[in-house]
Amino acid sequence: MTGEIALGGIYVPTLLLLALVALVLTWVATRLIGAAGLYRFLAYRAAVDLSLFVLILCGLSILVPTLGIRL
Repeated sequence: MTGEIALGGIYVPTLLLLALVALVLTWVATRLIGAAGLYRFLAYRAAVDLSLFVLILCGLSILVPTLGIRL
């Protein structure tokens, strides 16, 4: 996954777009975890949120080229 995407004449790195998608997915996941009350079992919420973001971003960066989605 190399290169950029042209959005209105502005070149945007693909990793930036994947990071924005990962940020939205992380926000949804943290809302679900909070609604389920699972944060009370965790020591450091910020560390868990950051780790969740990194895992989702890594998963997206592996999954997108595998599915043949061209970003």
